[in-house]
Order: sequence, then structure tokens, then C-alpha cells
Amino acid sequence: MSQIDLNSTFGALYIGGTIGAILFGLSNVQAFLYFQSRKGSGFTFYKLAVSWLWLLDVLHVCLVNHLIYYYLITNYANPPALLEMVWSFKALIIVDVFIVYSVHSLYIQRIWIISKGRTRILPVFMTVIIVLASGKCIGFVLAWAVFKSHLFSDLSKIRWSIYLSLSAMTLIDFLIASSLCYLLISSRTGFTKTDITLRTLVRDIINTGCLTSMCSMACIITDAAMPNNFVFLGIEFLLSKLYVNSYMALLNARHYLGSDGSPHSSQNRPPHVYRPDVQVNISHELQDRSPRTSKMDRFQMSDTALEHPTYYSPAVTGYAHSTAVVV
Repeated sequence: MSQIDLNSTFGALYIGGTIGAILFGLSNVQAFLYFQSRKGSGFTFYKLAVSWLWLLDVLHVCLVNHLIYYYLITNYANPPALLEMVWSFKALIIVDVFIVYSVHSLYIQRIWIISKGRTRILPVFMTVIIVLASGKCIGFVLAWAVFKSHLFSDLSKIRWSIYLSLSAMTLIDFLIASSLCYLLISSRTGFTKTDITLRTLVRDIINTGCLTSMCSMACIITDAAMPNNFVFLGIEFLLSKLYVNSYMALLNARHYLGSDGSPHSSQNRPPHVYRPDVQVNISHELQDRSPRTSKMDRFQMSDTALEHPTYYSPAVTGYAHSTAVVV
């Protein structure tokens, strides 16, 4: 029997799993920083969201390692076993669906918060798109197609579902980034420092939206160009990690961004107390309670205050600053 070349097949999965483990380490750091900075804020929805994403990320890493161990160690020198899909590969697709759907839903929640007091057309439209595209295209269609398959050669028969799912993810990323950019740009206050911060956040939203979109497109291109190897699966291992890091970096972004759009220095910042009824670092020019002040205040609150419907928050800025964390 001729020797099987594993470089572009399971070797690509091994490389993707290794890089994914590095990104998993970054998500651990992100989760630690979030809980450390909010340890006095009590139980919140955002802590639950971070815990949920972290658990899904842990499960994803475990399934990837089981898949690689099964093919490269347990079935070493057993070529027939390399042709069949192990159960962890199919379960991995389900976990990917949950991660992407969860992150998209959390971004939709941010859009609803930013658009409070404005038109509801945009958040309603985005919600419908997320439910239909994520739920049906990414979730049911892809999972159904994979679970019907038993051999890796069957992937060629369901390639249409892979393209459909990745294209839907790219479209949703573009729509979310565009919606958040529009809402932020329309929230300009006229204060120079605040407008600089908004421009910085818009730039980072575009960069990070492009990051996940380019990863999805890379999966489509490599699968179309090299249908007989697993390079596209190795890249797909990284996609869920980018989504998790993106949202966790969003929650931590306000601690690294100053009012002038530059990063904060932890040595120059006073201890932060997370109380939704208190606002800190308000300049003297904002004490007159003018209409411009109320618009400015939405960028001075912690994300804890988002649980109160009468407040706005700077942390609702989509994919902000995740590029600096995941790249």
C-alpha cells in the first residue's frame, strides 16, 4: 500500500488546532481581565455571556484535540480509519454553530441598546436576518448535511452547504459592522475628544469585521481551490476563536480607550468603582446638564449600566478593539 501524504490533510488540521489553542489562551486572558475588573459588580448578564462563550470555547478545544488524537495517535498506521468521520468532528460543527450564533445574537443586543430612543427599523431588520440566516443557513442546514455524512469524501457532496454557511456568516458580519458604524457616526456630540473616540471605534469596528469576514472567505477560497485537502478545515478551526475573542475584547475595550481615543494607562487611572448610579470622570464643562451633556454621557458609563434601560454605554461599539487582541 502506498504511503498516504498527511501534510495537507491531517497536518493542516494539526496546524489549525495549534494556532487555535493559542487563540484559546488569549480568550482565557480576556475572560480573566473581564471578571477581575468587574469582581465588585455582582452577577450580570455580561458575566453570564462571557462564561457561556468561554465554556463553548473550552468544549471546542477539547473536541479539536480529540479529533487530532484519534486520527494521528489512536489510529496511527491505520489508513482505513482516516477515511471516516469521527463523532468529535460532527460535534465540532455543532459547537461552531452555537459560538457564531451566540456572538451574533450578543452583537444584536448591542445594536438594540445603541438604537434606544431612535428608529426600531434597523434592530428589527438585523434581528430577522440573524434568526433566519444564522438559525437556518449556518445551523440547521450545515448540521443536517454533516450528520448525514460518514466519510470525508462525502464533504464534496455537501460543499454547497459549506459555501452557504460561510457566505451567510460573512454577510452578517458585514451588516453588523455597518449597522454599528452608522449608529456610532450618528451619535457624534460635537465635543472634539468624544468625536475622536468615535472615529477610533468606527475604524476598529471595520477592521475587526473584516478580520472575521476574511477568515470566512479564506475558508471558501481554499475549499474551492483545494477540494482534496483539509486546509479549509484548519482555517475554520480559527473562526470560532476569532468570534469569541472579538466579543470579549468588546467588553474590555472601555478599559483601554481614553476619551481622546488613545489607550489608557493602568498606572494613571484611579480605581474604578462599578456603580450604575454613579458616573465618573465627567469634565467641568459637562456639569450644566445641557442637552449636549446627556448625549455625551452615553459614552461615560460602564457596561454594567446597560442593564438599566435609561442609560447608554460606550461598550456598545460592536467589534471594538478586538483586532489588537486577536492578531
